[in-house]
Amino acid sequence: MNADTWDERYAASELVWGAAPNRWVEQECAALDPGTVLDLACGEGRNALWLAELGWRVSAVDFSAVGLQKGGAAELRTAVGHPIEWICADVTRYRHRQPVDLVLISYLQVIAAERRAVVRTAAQSLTAGGVLLVVAHHSLNLTAGTGGPQDATVLYSAEDLVEDLDGTGLGIDKAEQVLRPVDGAPRPAIDTLLRAHRPA
Repeated sequence: MNADTWDERYAASELVWGAAPNRWVEQECAALDPGTVLDLACGEGRNALWLAELGWRVSAVDFSAVGLQKGGAAELRTAVGHPIEWICADVTRYRHRQPVDLVLISYLQVIAAERRAVVRTAAQSLTAGGVLLVVAHHSLNLTAGTGGPQDATVLYSAEDLVEDLDGTGLGIDKAEQVLRPVDGAPRPAIDTLLRAHRPA
């Protein structure tokens, strides 16, 4: 989907994904010491806002101007420690200007070549000791899970991400599929979860 499609989707409802952070983002980031974070494909900013409340200095990137506007409006109602930098850009081509302590990629569902480019650029953006966290809809959702795009070309596994990161110098801390309950659905969603770090 392009930026116009996402603008329409975000404009059509109050919050598409809700206000709370993604459960895996919360699980993996709650104990990290706040620093600088790059949130790629941030959407309406739920993870960016949560991280900012914890004291992170957040740069949040998305190609949907409507999503970013909604995130900025929510920021005005939220007690964040540092102002969030909202950046309207296509994450498949975006290059951040300085290294960060954390890069978050949450449900960026693009074709393999674009995903690999984003993941490898994200790895290059990390400081020594920095963490990369990727959460996505797993390929198995097509046959065994719930939700997510019904397009195999934009779904991927943790093993795919490990291959994407080959040669980047990152250490893999966690690469697995995880189950996420979905209200009203007969079976959970299957998510891809990868956490990696650049050695200090």
